[in-house]
Amino acid sequence: MKFLDKLIKGASGGKKKFAVLVDPDKSTPASLKRLAGLATQAGVDYFFFGGSLLMHGDGVAQIQLLRDNSDIPVILFPGSSLQIFPNAHGILLLSLISGRNPDLLIGRHVESAALLKASKLEIIPTAYMLIDSGRPTSVSYISNTLPIPSDKPDIAVCTALAGEMLGLKVIYMDAGSGALNPVPAEIIQQVKKQTSVPLIVGGGISTVEKASAALKAGADVIVIGNAIEKNPGLISDIGSLMSGYRMQDAG
Repeated sequence: MKFLDKLIKGASGGKKKFAVLVDPDKSTPASLKRLAGLATQAGVDYFFFGGSLLMHGDGVAQIQLLRDNSDIPVILFPGSSLQIFPNAHGILLLSLISGRNPDLLIGRHVESAALLKASKLEIIPTAYMLIDSGRPTSVSYISNTLPIPSDKPDIAVCTALAGEMLGLKVIYMDAGSGALNPVPAEIIQQVKKQTSVPLIVGGGISTVEKASAALKAGADVIVIGNAIEKNPGLISDIGSLMSGYRMQDAG
């Protein structure tokens, strides 16, 4: 079953998923092998692979290391068209619908279309929404866009609805790498209530409590990135939280 099909089936059945975001510029062969082992033990569902920049990382080799050391699917979360690596399992084809930068709404997609068509990557059309985290983040700076205000759930809902109506298959709300605050629970609740596609939430989820809050608010997939770099044990802690949800599903 394809990634998108599993995601839709899981979301419709209330099954929660856990993704770890891997930044190629902050990874080494040793750290990736260690991460693969920790993620396998914690029951991580997906690796999301990508970052705002690509300065040092060898994406193909790094993805192969993850695949060689775990059975966890690797899904590209590209910061640019330079981050399309053919040995991943799929790609979140991000349309930045919270901003008004035409390059990230359609321009980069046109540039990459032939390459993606020729690849074996599963294409997951994704409505990408930046939510204000309390301070500027790398993604807001690089994308040259303003995030949706964190106290304006109505704007977030209408933006998500527009993305769904345009035919995008997944909504990804992101507070950004190094976010001061995660996406507010009220925004997650309202977007989940008003839309019918799977909802991914990331950025600023730095504790088990914040992960739990996002899941309870309605996130189908939570994404952890920077926090794991600072506290690798957080993977197992959130893995334990996710196992509780899985036991509820089994019951």
